[in-house]
Amino acid sequence: VAMLAGVAIFPAVFSFHITPGYGEGLVFVTLPGIFEQMSGGTLFAVLFFVLLALAALTSTISVLEVIVAFFVEQLNLTRRAATWIAASTVSLLGIFCTLSWNSALGGVKLFGLNIFELLDFTSANILLPIGGFFIVIFVAWFFGQDRAKAELSNEGTLKARYIPLYIFIIRFIAPVALAVIFLNGLGLIRIG
Repeated sequence: VAMLAGVAIFPAVFSFHITPGYGEGLVFVTLPGIFEQMSGGTLFAVLFFVLLALAALTSTISVLEVIVAFFVEQLNLTRRAATWIAASTVSLLGIFCTLSWNSALGGVKLFGLNIFELLDFTSANILLPIGGFFIVIFVAWFFGQDRAKAELSNEGTLKARYIPLYIFIIRFIAPVALAVIFLNGLGLIRIG
């Protein structure tokens, strides 16, 4: 979906001679500017943002399932109660993020960032790299080479000649790369 969106969006961005942004800047700043310049742009804008909302909603259902499964299995909640608690919590956070853009909570800043920017920075630059780092460490050093070989070769039914290279990369290169990504995200080092 993201590839198709890029194929559709970037030609429009360049045909209107607009410098493309990235992230929320592209979606919520650049694209409305493009729709404004198009004939029938209001209709296209409404359709685009409705479809974007549907895509986001369907994606969040799979993300919410992880939280619901944890509540059901570990806290012995009913699936209905777990879903209500998880959805309410996520919605509440979403409301605060929405209100942090030039409205009721627009002046609230933590570390110089509004609530949306703070959550975006925290998830993209801290949680994702640290999560990836711990997954790599677990798979490389605790999961075991035999289990990794079994998983990568579909229990031996597929030829997997690359497994020694995979083990080397996941043990030595991936942790260093993730550490560099983490430090770059925090601004402690600069790449490029």
